[in-house]
Amino acid sequence: MSSGTKSSGGRVFLIGGGWEETVADVVHGPFLRAARAASESSRASEPSGSGSGPAPRILCVIVDEGDGAEQFARYDTALRKAGECTPVPALVPIGERFDIGAVTEDVAGVFVCGGLTPAYQEAFAESSGPLSALLRERGLPYAGFSAGAAMAAREAVVGGWLVDGVAVCPPDTAEDLEELEVRPGLGLVPFGVDNHAAQWGTLGRLAAVVAGGRLAHGVAVDENTLVVVGGEDGDGRARVAGRGRAHSVRPAPGGGVLVRSYGDGESFPVS
Repeated sequence: MSSGTKSSGGRVFLIGGGWEETVADVVHGPFLRAARAASESSRASEPSGSGSGPAPRILCVIVDEGDGAEQFARYDTALRKAGECTPVPALVPIGERFDIGAVTEDVAGVFVCGGLTPAYQEAFAESSGPLSALLRERGLPYAGFSAGAAMAAREAVVGGWLVDGVAVCPPDTAEDLEELEVRPGLGLVPFGVDNHAAQWGTLGRLAAVVAGGRLAHGVAVDENTLVVVGGEDGDGRARVAGRGRAHSVRPAPGGGVLVRSYGDGESFPVS
């Protein structure tokens, strides 16, 4: 991820799911402020431009399983509660591909929503490289909620609850898959991401991926919790905010994995 992006743009915001209204500003506010900064920076660079302007437009990408409009309404409410913004929907019918043309010039940030993670991976399969390049080029912040957070990874953990037929997490978290699957993601962060860690018990799945050598580093994020990657300081650390914790999983010397958990106000090395 480029550290030379404009203003506060270019950062990545990983949200582990959850709809707790009392932490809406903590979980969504930093992304909206980065989008505002990116929007103002873009306007200021235009001829006769001004740094002030309307609320930032947030493109909300949703894989539509038939209830896309209702799902968008939930995100619209949550984002507006966290700060001044104008969310706009980009509904991708399940089985179809995301059109990068939806990221128009007036978009100040991209928010990829939750749902069936394998379907999101399929939706972005043909546009992952161009989208990542566009975000870096324009300095736009990216936020991922649940499935959207998983998709931010270079290698995305998309689901499954078995490894060689052995359970590693509850079957209800399998995302319509049996064996655990890791597929190409957007490449915005160098570690794998799993979500709803404490609530759904997905930490075991991520530990199995790392222990099996398929990822060198994974982060499982609790609900109502935010992990911010990137920023102007360029110190190579990810920062945690919210009610829960982010669980960093790495290979342990001699085998197995080492898990370290970080709470609100704490940080951990990205690489």
